[in-house]
Amino acid sequence: MTKISLVRHGLVHNPDGVYYGRLPGFGLAETGREQAAAAGRALALEPVDAVYHSPMQRAAETAGIICAHLPADTPLQACDLLNEIHSSYDGRTAAEMEGRNWDFYSIVDPPYEQPEQILDRIIRFFDRARERHPGGHVVGVSHADPIAFAIMWACGLAPSAEQRKRLVQCGVPEGYPSPASIATFNFAEGDSGGLVGFRYRVPWHNG
Repeated sequence: MTKISLVRHGLVHNPDGVYYGRLPGFGLAETGREQAAAAGRALALEPVDAVYHSPMQRAAETAGIICAHLPADTPLQACDLLNEIHSSYDGRTAAEMEGRNWDFYSIVDPPYEQPEQILDRIIRFFDRARERHPGGHVVGVSHADPIAFAIMWACGLAPSAEQRKRLVQCGVPEGYPSPASIATFNFAEGDSGGLVGFRYRVPWHNG
């Protein structure tokens, strides 16, 4: 069995209320650091072979805090496959995006991503992690939409922009991945291969 846990980064310091997307310079708020520490404590309860993270500052900070709770020799590495969605709306106000119902995907042309493309790179991360760490436990710190589409895939659902915030049926009580939540995907190795289990949890909510 190979386990891959996707962790959403912690809450971001964003006093101007913008959609930061792939913009540089957005790190964790103090609450976000506490959330990341809670995820680190939860993940430390079992061995972790490696931690990968999106290139975004908030993901790198979350991964570093998680690693502080793991053995000092745990590998830590950035991975583009875990990056935030490539969107044309970076820098827009949160109020404007609320008015769009946070729709990043309608009437969008390349090079900007659609749900299927985002899911494809997360599955490529799964494949890479399984190849490098067979039988181990890998942590990948990513972002809400990529994790949401991976959860939909695990539940046998097609990636859908409209449904990505309605994941109660997939075991996500709040409907959408919370900051510092952990979505763990279990893969059988050998002849059987494939996904055999999925679990979602939010250590921060558990105190």
